[in-house]
Amino acid sequence: MQVIRATTQQDSPNPHGVKAQQLHGTEHVQVTLITLQPGESLKTHTTPVDAFFYALEGEGIVEIAEERETMTADTLVHSPKGIPHRLLNEGDEVFRFLVVKTPAR
Repeated sequence: MQVIRATTQQDSPNPHGVKAQQLHGTEHVQVTLITLQPGESLKTHTTPVDAFFYALEGEGIVEIAEERETMTADTLVHSPKGIPHRLLNEGDEVFRFLVVKTPAR
């Protein structure tokens, strides 16, 4: 059994300049915990694989193509491969969410 505690994982460098911690990665799946402080956002980008975002804490905005939705805790949003997307924290509290990519790149 492998147990991973998010609180002890080091930050992973990323092009967005935000706090990101890789929690799990195999050839089949990649799980990353991202923490956006108020005013932070991911840059608009695409991924070569399907992904989903699962909100853990706070409130954020997810933009996929021309669609824009508010995410709160316990919300899951699917992001198809090859479609531009980004997540933003326009609020006053921390926004924490998981990014799960399948298969991992």
